[in-house]
Amino acid sequence: MTVKDITDAIEAFAPLSLQESYDNSGLIVGRSSDEVHKALLAVDVTDEVMDEAEREGCDMIITHHPIVFHPLKRFNSSNYVERCVERAIRKGIALYACHTNLDSAPHGMSWRLAEMLGVGDLRVLQPAAGAQAGEGDDAGAVAGFGVVGELKEPVPVLDFLRYVAEVTGAEGIRYSDIVSDKVRRVAVCTGAGASLIGDARRAGADVYITADLKYNDFMTPDGALTVADIGHFESEYCAIRILFDILSKKMFTFAVRKSELSRSPINYLK
Repeated sequence: MTVKDITDAIEAFAPLSLQESYDNSGLIVGRSSDEVHKALLAVDVTDEVMDEAEREGCDMIITHHPIVFHPLKRFNSSNYVERCVERAIRKGIALYACHTNLDSAPHGMSWRLAEMLGVGDLRVLQPAAGAQAGEGDDAGAVAGFGVVGELKEPVPVLDFLRYVAEVTGAEGIRYSDIVSDKVRRVAVCTGAGASLIGDARRAGADVYITADLKYNDFMTPDGALTVADIGHFESEYCAIRILFDILSKKMFTFAVRKSELSRSPINYLK
């Protein structure tokens, strides 16, 4: 199996053409012709994930976040990015990232999280320019960011947020004022989704689940809906599940492992 065999399978689901202009998705370390025997899936490349890859005999690490986001001017191990890139090169471990293209791909990140939370009848919250809808059961499947859909039945908002915490492993959820007793329509955007609050409001969502909200973002709803910040890592851990499904279904003889050391860099004092 080559790196290209693996990346072709991923990019058939989430083409690199869908990534945002600021992004650095794709093959970051390694060559397309390199042989791969086992891949490790994680949210980020960290020292701990590199340890795990070496210990488990993985010669490729596939992550959601690209470890190299800004140009590197030096390689002298002054920070974890330089350390991990140097180490990957020395050990012959390919590094590949599937970031905003996985966010915006039909049935991508927000779709998966919404389904995990029991939200159905999904449609894209902010379609990409020129995105074309599917037909039949896939009518809402277009490229774009975020989704909105319905719960099977209305539930109390706080009960739903407690369920979100249980499903995602969020140690703390920050949320704005509760404006209705129950929630039925839910909008979801994995990662930093403050820019889609207006889209969630226009879609008639009762609750908007996302991450990385700032102070004023909790005032933006202005009594129209409740916004909830569940944490960036917690909202995007589903990337590992999506990538695992893609590779295990298309390459059932290929060894792929979900990282046990991929974790949020944020700790909470309770």
